[in-house]
Amino acid sequence: MKPDSTSGVHILSRKIRGSFLLIVSLFLIGIHSPQCLAKGVELLMTPGVLSTLPQSKRIVVDTRPAWKFMLGHIPGAINLDDWWDFTHKVNGVKGLVKDDIAFISSKLAPLGFSPDKTIIVYGQPDDPWRTDGRFFWMFEYYGFKNVSLLDGGFANWKKSGGKVERGLQSSVPVPESLLVSLNLNYKVIADKVYINNSFLDSKLSIIDNRTRKEFDGATPYGSPRSGHIPNSISIHWPEFFKRDGTLKSLQALNLLLSKNSIRSDQGIVVYCTGGVRSGMAYFVFRYLGYQVRNYDGSWWDWSQSSFPVENTG
Repeated sequence: MKPDSTSGVHILSRKIRGSFLLIVSLFLIGIHSPQCLAKGVELLMTPGVLSTLPQSKRIVVDTRPAWKFMLGHIPGAINLDDWWDFTHKVNGVKGLVKDDIAFISSKLAPLGFSPDKTIIVYGQPDDPWRTDGRFFWMFEYYGFKNVSLLDGGFANWKKSGGKVERGLQSSVPVPESLLVSLNLNYKVIADKVYINNSFLDSKLSIIDNRTRKEFDGATPYGSPRSGHIPNSISIHWPEFFKRDGTLKSLQALNLLLSKNSIRSDQGIVVYCTGGVRSGMAYFVFRYLGYQVRNYDGSWWDWSQSSFPVENTG
């Protein structure tokens, strides 16, 4: 039926209100801009900014395989190529981050880590796991205050004309006592009990960063059960990044979150199979200003628990 002039006004009014609400929602999400986060360090480090930092004030962490590090790396970088070195198995669940301060000190002090230095982590854009995200999260969990991720990794460094060094790393050890004062940041980590008590809470968004096939039920990594955590949202972690491994624009990221009904007033929990791929998503939400936790046990842990699962496959 053709609307009369009065109903036409109401239809137009509804359209205006709808557009207004969409704009407002995008604006509120946009409040989570990286400019709000800066407190002495840029979470997303560009090659240009990195090149200006004195080597004595920074620790550059190359997370690529050792042989790639040997063939070329950022000058002064140290190589941490195996995230497993910082994990242990608990009750049959592998991949859980070690949280013993004595271990952390003994592992990182010989490499020159200290609380007053800026840590810049980088990897390679074509790494399907992007372990640099896991290390970024891990260093924040360990209590380091100034941690950054190099945008686009080593490929972007070379593309920007950055100098390349070859061969073994040359670290300057520091006393382990410098790291004993670190305090673990429990606000950035989640476990299955926390999630089981919260997945029905509208103030929390749980984001599954595995592939859609895994979300729907595929188990390529030997998980006891298939599916996903109830009420979780599927966003495969590469959706946050461009093809060259650099982060998408703020506008594109906010649109992606809006499309998935993720609100600016929600807390975030990210997970994958073992808290590695979700480390990259953790970084993105940190960059956008959200309160975010990474579930290091992830599907390896949840799938062998008695907690509920959903299947959509």
